[in-house]
Amino acid sequence: MGPSGSGKTTLLNIIGFLDSPTGGQYYLSGKEFSHLSRTERANIRNRQISFVFQGFNLLPRTSALDNVGMPLFYRGVPAAERREKARIALEAVGLDRRETAHPNQLSIGQQQRVAIARAIAAGNPILLADEPTGNLDTKTSREIMDIFTRLNEESGTTIILVTHDESVAGYSKRLIRFLDGAIVFDKILESRKKQVVYGM
Repeated sequence: MGPSGSGKTTLLNIIGFLDSPTGGQYYLSGKEFSHLSRTERANIRNRQISFVFQGFNLLPRTSALDNVGMPLFYRGVPAAERREKARIALEAVGLDRRETAHPNQLSIGQQQRVAIARAIAAGNPILLADEPTGNLDTKTSREIMDIFTRLNEESGTTIILVTHDESVAGYSKRLIRFLDGAIVFDKILESRKKQVVYGM
Protein backbone atom coordinates (compact mmCIF):
# COMPACT_ATOMS: atom_id res chain seq x y z
CA MET A 1 0.00 0.00 0.00
CA GLY A 2 1.00 3.63 -0.41
CA PRO A 3 0.06 6.85 -2.21
CA SER A 4 0.28 7.19 -5.98
CA GLY A 5 3.88 7.47 -7.12
CA SER A 6 5.30 5.77 -4.03
CA GLY A 7 6.82 2.87 -5.98
CA LYS A 8 4.26 0.07 -5.61
CA THR A 9 3.78 -0.67 -9.31
CA THR A 10 7.50 -0.25 -10.00
CA LEU A 11 8.18 -2.94 -7.38
CA LEU A 12 5.65 -5.29 -9.00
CA ASN A 13 7.20 -4.68 -12.42
CA ILE A 14 10.65 -5.55 -11.10
CA ILE A 15 9.40 -8.63 -9.26
CA GLY A 16 7.57 -9.70 -12.44
CA PHE A 17 10.59 -9.14 -14.71
CA LEU A 18 8.76 -6.46 -16.67
CA ASP A 19 11.38 -3.90 -15.64
CA SER A 20 15.04 -4.32 -14.78
CA PRO A 21 16.42 -2.78 -11.59
CA THR A 22 18.93 0.05 -12.03
CA GLY A 23 20.83 -1.13 -8.96
CA GLY A 24 20.87 -3.72 -6.23
CA GLN A 25 20.21 -7.43 -6.54
CA TYR A 26 17.09 -9.52 -7.16
CA TYR A 27 16.86 -13.02 -5.73
CA LEU A 28 14.07 -15.44 -6.65
CA SER A 29 14.02 -18.90 -5.04
CA GLY A 30 17.56 -18.36 -3.83
CA LYS A 31 18.96 -17.46 -7.26
CA GLU A 32 20.23 -14.05 -8.31
CA PHE A 33 18.37 -12.65 -11.32
CA SER A 34 19.35 -8.98 -11.52
CA HIS A 35 20.87 -9.05 -15.01
CA LEU A 36 18.91 -11.11 -17.52
CA SER A 37 18.24 -10.81 -21.22
CA ARG A 38 14.72 -10.02 -22.41
CA THR A 39 14.24 -13.65 -23.47
CA GLU A 40 15.40 -14.97 -20.11
CA ARG A 41 13.01 -12.64 -18.28
CA ALA A 42 10.12 -13.77 -20.51
CA ASN A 43 10.89 -17.44 -19.82
CA ILE A 44 10.84 -16.89 -16.05
CA ARG A 45 7.59 -14.91 -16.27
CA ASN A 46 5.96 -17.66 -18.30
CA ARG A 47 6.79 -20.44 -15.85
CA GLN A 48 6.93 -18.79 -12.44
CA ILE A 49 4.89 -15.58 -12.33
CA SER A 50 1.27 -14.81 -13.20
CA PHE A 51 -0.30 -11.34 -13.44
CA VAL A 52 -3.75 -9.95 -12.63
CA PHE A 53 -4.01 -6.25 -13.42
CA GLN A 54 -6.76 -3.70 -13.05
CA GLY A 55 -7.03 -3.39 -16.84
CA PHE A 56 -7.50 -7.18 -17.23
CA ASN A 57 -5.46 -7.33 -20.49
CA LEU A 58 -7.91 -9.70 -22.18
CA LEU A 59 -7.88 -10.23 -25.94
CA PRO A 60 -11.15 -8.61 -27.17
CA ARG A 61 -11.91 -10.98 -30.06
CA THR A 62 -11.11 -14.12 -28.08
CA SER A 63 -13.41 -16.28 -25.95
CA ALA A 64 -13.02 -16.50 -22.19
CA LEU A 65 -11.77 -20.08 -22.58
CA ASP A 66 -9.05 -19.09 -25.05
CA ASN A 67 -8.08 -16.00 -23.04
CA VAL A 68 -7.54 -18.21 -20.00
CA GLY A 69 -5.51 -20.72 -22.02
CA MET A 70 -3.25 -18.11 -23.63
CA PRO A 71 -0.27 -18.46 -21.22
CA LEU A 72 -0.38 -22.23 -21.73
CA PHE A 73 -0.36 -21.70 -25.50
CA TYR A 74 2.89 -19.75 -25.21
CA ARG A 75 4.26 -22.51 -22.99
CA GLY A 76 3.60 -25.06 -25.75
CA VAL A 77 0.89 -26.99 -23.91
CA PRO A 78 -1.16 -29.16 -26.34
CA ALA A 79 -4.59 -27.78 -27.27
CA ALA A 80 -6.70 -30.44 -25.52
CA GLU A 81 -4.78 -30.12 -22.25
CA ARG A 82 -4.85 -26.33 -22.54
CA ARG A 83 -8.64 -26.25 -22.92
CA GLU A 84 -9.14 -28.64 -20.00
CA LYS A 85 -6.98 -26.54 -17.68
CA ALA A 86 -8.80 -23.39 -18.83
CA ARG A 87 -12.20 -25.00 -18.16
CA ILE A 88 -11.15 -26.02 -14.66
CA ALA A 89 -9.86 -22.51 -13.95
CA LEU A 90 -13.06 -20.86 -15.21
CA GLU A 91 -15.10 -23.20 -13.04
CA ALA A 92 -12.95 -22.22 -10.03
CA VAL A 93 -13.99 -18.57 -10.47
CA GLY A 94 -17.65 -19.38 -11.19
CA LEU A 95 -17.60 -18.79 -14.95
CA ASP A 96 -17.96 -22.32 -16.27
CA ARG A 97 -21.09 -21.26 -18.21
CA ARG A 98 -19.37 -18.32 -19.92
CA GLU A 99 -16.58 -20.19 -21.73
CA THR A 100 -17.55 -18.92 -25.19
CA ALA A 101 -18.26 -15.32 -24.15
CA HIS A 102 -15.98 -12.55 -25.41
CA PRO A 103 -14.84 -9.79 -23.01
CA ASN A 104 -17.43 -7.29 -24.31
CA GLN A 105 -20.15 -9.79 -23.37
CA LEU A 106 -18.97 -9.95 -19.76
CA SER A 107 -19.42 -7.56 -16.84
CA ILE A 108 -16.39 -5.82 -15.35
CA GLY A 109 -16.40 -8.30 -12.46
CA GLN A 110 -16.61 -11.25 -14.85
CA GLN A 111 -13.72 -9.90 -16.91
CA GLN A 112 -11.64 -9.70 -13.74
CA ARG A 113 -12.59 -13.30 -12.95
CA VAL A 114 -11.37 -14.35 -16.41
CA ALA A 115 -8.07 -12.59 -15.70
CA ILE A 116 -7.80 -14.47 -12.40
CA ALA A 117 -8.71 -17.76 -14.10
CA ARG A 118 -5.89 -17.13 -16.57
CA ALA A 119 -3.48 -16.83 -13.64
CA ILE A 120 -4.89 -19.98 -12.02
CA ALA A 121 -4.61 -22.00 -15.24
CA ALA A 122 -0.95 -21.05 -15.60
CA GLY A 123 -0.31 -22.71 -12.24
CA ASN A 124 2.65 -20.46 -11.43
CA PRO A 125 3.83 -20.25 -7.81
CA ILE A 126 3.70 -16.41 -7.74
CA LEU A 127 0.77 -14.16 -8.63
CA LEU A 128 1.15 -10.38 -8.90
CA ALA A 129 -2.03 -8.30 -8.69
CA ASP A 130 -2.04 -4.52 -9.27
CA GLU A 131 -5.27 -2.96 -7.95
CA PRO A 132 -7.31 -6.04 -8.95
CA THR A 133 -10.47 -4.72 -7.25
CA GLY A 134 -10.05 -1.07 -8.26
CA ASN A 135 -12.96 -1.08 -10.75
CA LEU A 136 -15.25 -3.36 -8.77
CA ASP A 137 -18.14 -2.84 -6.37
CA THR A 138 -17.90 -3.99 -2.77
CA LYS A 139 -19.67 -7.33 -3.26
CA THR A 140 -17.58 -8.28 -6.30
CA SER A 141 -14.39 -7.14 -4.55
CA ARG A 142 -15.17 -9.45 -1.66
CA GLU A 143 -15.78 -12.35 -4.05
CA ILE A 144 -12.49 -11.69 -5.87
CA MET A 145 -10.57 -11.55 -2.59
CA ASP A 146 -12.20 -14.80 -1.46
CA ILE A 147 -10.87 -16.40 -4.66
CA PHE A 148 -7.37 -15.08 -3.95
CA THR A 149 -7.58 -16.35 -0.37
CA ARG A 150 -8.57 -19.86 -1.51
CA LEU A 151 -5.81 -19.85 -4.12
CA ASN A 152 -3.25 -18.99 -1.45
CA GLU A 153 -4.53 -21.42 1.16
CA GLU A 154 -5.32 -24.39 -1.10
CA SER A 155 -2.55 -24.12 -3.72
CA GLY A 156 0.15 -22.32 -1.75
CA THR A 157 0.35 -19.57 -4.36
CA THR A 158 2.24 -16.50 -3.15
CA ILE A 159 0.10 -13.45 -3.94
CA ILE A 160 1.62 -9.97 -3.96
CA LEU A 161 -1.17 -7.44 -4.24
CA VAL A 162 -1.16 -3.65 -4.59
CA THR A 163 -4.24 -1.85 -3.29
CA HIS A 164 -5.46 1.51 -1.99
CA ASP A 165 -8.37 -0.20 -0.21
CA GLU A 166 -7.87 -0.91 3.50
CA SER A 167 -10.65 -3.52 3.37
CA VAL A 168 -8.77 -5.44 0.67
CA ALA A 169 -5.51 -5.08 2.63
CA GLY A 170 -7.28 -6.72 5.56
CA TYR A 171 -7.17 -10.03 3.73
CA SER A 172 -3.38 -10.12 3.74
CA LYS A 173 -0.98 -11.97 5.98
CA ARG A 174 1.64 -9.24 5.61
CA LEU A 175 1.30 -5.52 4.97
CA ILE A 176 4.03 -3.34 3.44
CA ARG A 177 3.57 0.41 3.07
CA PHE A 178 5.55 2.55 0.64
CA LEU A 179 6.34 6.26 0.67
CA ASP A 180 8.57 8.01 -1.89
CA GLY A 181 10.07 4.76 -3.11
CA ALA A 182 10.95 3.44 0.34
CA ILE A 183 9.38 0.88 2.66
CA VAL A 184 8.10 2.71 5.74
CA PHE A 185 6.08 -0.12 7.31
CA ASP A 186 6.39 -3.91 7.10
CA LYS A 187 4.41 -6.12 9.44
CA ILE A 188 3.04 -9.66 9.63
CA LEU A 189 -0.67 -9.36 10.37
CA GLU A 190 -2.46 -11.52 12.90
CA SER A 191 -6.02 -10.67 11.85
CA ARG A 192 -7.39 -11.84 8.52
CA LYS A 193 -10.58 -11.12 6.57
CA LYS A 194 -12.88 -12.22 9.41
CA GLN A 195 -12.31 -8.80 10.95
CA VAL A 196 -12.77 -6.88 7.70
CA VAL A 197 -15.88 -4.70 7.59
CA TYR A 198 -17.11 -3.53 4.19
CA GLY A 199 -19.04 -0.43 3.26
CA MET A 200 -17.46 1.85 5.88
